[in-house]
Amino acid sequence: MPITKHRPLAVYYEHPDWFRPLFAELDRRGTPYERLPIEGHAYDPGDWGLRYGLVFNRMSPSAYARGRGDAVFYTLQFLSHLEQTGVRVINGAQAYRLEISKALQLTLLRSLGLPYPKARVIHDPCLAAAAAGGLRFPVLVKPNVGGSGVGIRRFDTPAELAEAAGAGQLDLGPDHTALVQEYIPPEEGRITRVEVLGGTYLYAIRVYSPGDNFNLCPADACQTTGGATLARTACPVDAPDQGLKVEGYTPPDDVIRQVEHIVAVARVDVGGVEYVTDARDGKRYFYDINALSNFVADAPRVVGFDPFVRLVDYLEREAT
Repeated sequence: MPITKHRPLAVYYEHPDWFRPLFAELDRRGTPYERLPIEGHAYDPGDWGLRYGLVFNRMSPSAYARGRGDAVFYTLQFLSHLEQTGVRVINGAQAYRLEISKALQLTLLRSLGLPYPKARVIHDPCLAAAAAGGLRFPVLVKPNVGGSGVGIRRFDTPAELAEAAGAGQLDLGPDHTALVQEYIPPEEGRITRVEVLGGTYLYAIRVYSPGDNFNLCPADACQTTGGATLARTACPVDAPDQGLKVEGYTPPDDVIRQVEHIVAVARVDVGGVEYVTDARDGKRYFYDINALSNFVADAPRVVGFDPFVRLVDYLEREAT
């Protein structure tokens, strides 16, 4: 059944600015849709009417850094309710459960036999120094519930890590769980993000960061590697200039196949997978699976097309 004004497409989200391009494309087409911001949102477990033709989950795990940690865990209940009542959800409960757990992401990569940075999972800051035993320094302490690089810290020596843990300076995030993970120095200071749509390769970009910047939101990149300024339309207009540079890139065929396999198992319909090449030995490591993508800023200039057009094409097909 196609989406109609009586059974619209619904976009469920937390951040007020990130999805302006999506809403603009839906408005341009006249697609019947409803915005479902987390503010004031509630649902009735007894409501089993198919009110929506499709629900597109755009909740970010970094919501807790904006004072909305409640929304992160509430979302799991809402998505599960929708799926049990027969509503088609894009990036549903399983995908979101993986999105809010860096630990589960590494378990998935291990199950697929794919390389990832060595890590230990902890639930108490006092365990961090011991957990780092056997890991190669530098290491990162990374909250399990992540997004936008929030809470990540780098430690170059065991003494630095032990001192920070003892001083109560480690952020384990809203579920009080974190990774102690080997830091992979990126070749040429870049990471690669591969985007998928409907489980299929869409495009890839390389993001270059000055120094140890762990917030590598593709929509925050402000210029191309050639120096051209990009229009930043998906992230907040007052987002800080991180000094990121970006370029379109086509990964090797084996990487594309691996990424498509990852998202198929994770049941991520729309999202991205990030990997880094170690500057020391040239080895490739996958390290992040994202069920939320803002797409790269000024995409037609960077990758040659507007991904929001293809995204809405996909949503309309899935809602039929």
